[in-house]
Amino acid sequence: MYKTLLDVGFLLAAIAFITGLRRLSTPATARKGNILAGIAMVGAIVIALIYPLGGETPAVNYGWIAGGMLIGSAIGWMAAKRVQMTAMPQLVSIFNGLGGACAVLLAVLEMFKASADYKLGIAISVFTLIVGAVSFTGSILAYLKLDGKVRDKNVILPGHTYINLILLVATLVIAVLYTMAPSQALLVGLIILSLVYGFSFVAPIGGADMPVVISLLNSLTGISAATAGFIYGNQIMIIGGILVGASGTILTVLMCQAMNRSLLNVIIGGFGSAGSGSSAGDSMDGKVAKEVSSYDAAVMLNYSTSVMIVPGYGLAVAQAQKVCKELDELLAENNVDVNYAIHPVAGRMPGHMNVLLAEADVPYSKLKDLDEANAMLPATDVVVIVGANDVVNPSALDDPGSPVYGMPVLKVWEAKNVIIMKRSMSPGYAGIQNPLFFNDNSSMFFGDAKDSINKLVDEIKSLG
Repeated sequence: MYKTLLDVGFLLAAIAFITGLRRLSTPATARKGNILAGIAMVGAIVIALIYPLGGETPAVNYGWIAGGMLIGSAIGWMAAKRVQMTAMPQLVSIFNGLGGACAVLLAVLEMFKASADYKLGIAISVFTLIVGAVSFTGSILAYLKLDGKVRDKNVILPGHTYINLILLVATLVIAVLYTMAPSQALLVGLIILSLVYGFSFVAPIGGADMPVVISLLNSLTGISAATAGFIYGNQIMIIGGILVGASGTILTVLMCQAMNRSLLNVIIGGFGSAGSGSSAGDSMDGKVAKEVSSYDAAVMLNYSTSVMIVPGYGLAVAQAQKVCKELDELLAENNVDVNYAIHPVAGRMPGHMNVLLAEADVPYSKLKDLDEANAMLPATDVVVIVGANDVVNPSALDDPGSPVYGMPVLKVWEAKNVIIMKRSMSPGYAGIQNPLFFNDNSSMFFGDAKDSINKLVDEIKSLG
């Protein structure tokens, strides 16, 4: 009866997880979904802690458990409170990596305890170790890349794709040998190879593909958690891990579709890595990029009927989301219809722009996805691009030789006028020049995004 009640508790927690995950799909219910999932997790942890007490020989060291939970909770709380929204992708990466590290530790501990005759248990532990290790070191490198601490050129080796293939084969060979005949030397070799492969796996992947990589690594951490659940016979770890793994995999596939690229192409293509694309400049094919003053840009916006704002990573770096909302409200007072075009892979992680704009209390109804925004752009008077680059590159449609060719993009050039806010003419994360900058209906507005938008706000106010 005791165990039955606890199993029912696990089932209720699982249902709450699924419901919370479902609510995360819509910003209007995302906050409540997150709270519900958090409550479910607390309940699942409590049930997992008291579950062993129903056994014949309960032996649970609650002191060590409580100490670990307190330290981990304190670190997580402080990190989440202090992190800037611009650094949210880095936080996601490092937390995800720590989840993989936990799976590695659990697998290693079980390997020491497992009987050499129990091949299935050893195989599950080996799988958990490999997946967790890849997620750990891969996520840490993704964090270092996103935070600018590591440059692609410093971690990419000649023939890196072949190096990764050799490392993968070597890891699998050692894994099979350990499963057949466990030994301490093979275990150490397996741990080292798995960690090295995780680092090397992410090394050649360029910055433009980082949202896909983060999602993929997140799914790997979920899979490692699920297999760790099999090791311990813990239903909630299995269910939670499967949910994370499945949702991460689905999101990875959807983002690959949004970029019109296969997952294999993302992994080996090095899209956005150092050395790709052409150099930046203020001219292209005889055309010269035009600049616009803050006054002229303000007049253009103030006397338009419809405006579409395209946020990118530059908006996040400048922390310009709140002043962008101020510009939105100011234009709305002049009967200008303002909306936001959100590309699926804008920023450095899935939903990055949505989170930033939500922080500034921009109504969700104003956020238009790729298809909806593209349908509205031909009738739009002015498009304001705030720090976006690759997701508005027309080369994706008309240049078969471009690395971004075939990637669905926002067709901002179809609007009557385009204002591009950038610090300089430097290329985006894909490392290629953008012909949009030189179109007849495009104008460059150089400077920090937040300062530039503040100038627009001041100019529009002065217009009365």
